[in-house]
Amino acid sequence: MTEPMPPDHDGAGHSGVRSVQRAVEIMSLLTDQHPAITIREIVEATGLPKTTVLRIVQTLDHNGLLSATPTGYMAGPGLWRWAHLAKTSWEAPAETRSLLRDLADRQKETVNIYVMHRLSRVCVVQEESPMPLRHVVKVGDELPLWAGASAKVLLQNAPDHLLEQVAAASPFGIEHARTLRDWTADAQDQGFAISHGEREVGLSAVAVPVTGRFDAVVAALSFSGPTSRFTDDRIDEFATELQSAAAKLAERGFDHPLRTPLDRSSR
Repeated sequence: MTEPMPPDHDGAGHSGVRSVQRAVEIMSLLTDQHPAITIREIVEATGLPKTTVLRIVQTLDHNGLLSATPTGYMAGPGLWRWAHLAKTSWEAPAETRSLLRDLADRQKETVNIYVMHRLSRVCVVQEESPMPLRHVVKVGDELPLWAGASAKVLLQNAPDHLLEQVAAASPFGIEHARTLRDWTADAQDQGFAISHGEREVGLSAVAVPVTGRFDAVVAALSFSGPTSRFTDDRIDEFATELQSAAAKLAERGFDHPLRTPLDRSSR
C-alpha cells in the first residue's frame, strides 16, 4: 500500500486529489474500441495496486459511473445525465450542423469548426467527407496551435507573448513565433489560410475566420483532406465556399463556451 501524502497548506490532503486523478485515469481507459475493461487490465494499464483499483472501481460503480458486466466494467448509467447535460451545453445548433453537412456534400471534404482554448485549438463541430480517403478529427480533440490553417486564423491579432507560448510548445522552439506572426498576417491579408503537411504529411487544409462582435475572430471554419485533392483551383473554390458559410455563422451569432477569446487569454 502507498503511504498517504502530507496535507496541503489549506488543510486538504493530496490523497483526495490523487484518488480523483486515478479515477479519471481509469474512466479514460474506456474507448469506442474498448467499451469494457477488467480489473486486471486496469491494474496493468495504470500500475496501481489491485486493492487500490478495486476500491476506486467499487466507488465508481456505487455512484453509477461504472457498471459491472460479464466482460468487465463499462460506462455506468449515471453518466447518461451528465452526457445529456454536456450535449445540451456544448453541441452546436442544428442549423450550424446542417450548414456544415451541406458544405461537405458539395465539396466532398471534411468540414470542421475550431475554437481556441488556452494553447490549443479544439474541434467543436465536424462533418466528415463522404470520400473513402478523408481526414477525420473527433469533436473534442485538441490540436496544436503551432501549425495548420485553422491555427493561423485563430491566432490573428494574437499578442506576442501568446505567440511565444505557442512557439515554445512546438517542435521548433520559441523562434517559431516569428513564423507564426508571418503566417497570421498573410491569413489576415488574403482572408483565408492554407496549410500543406505542416502537422501531418499528406494533409492539407483551408480555413477562414468566423467573427463575432467587433469583428473579433471567435472560430475557424475549415476544409481538410488529402493534399492531392487540394490543388490551387480547388483551394480558391474552398475559400469562397467557406467565406460564404462563415458570414452566415457570424450573422447568426456563433459562440461556444469552450473558446478562450484573445482579449481574455492575453491578460
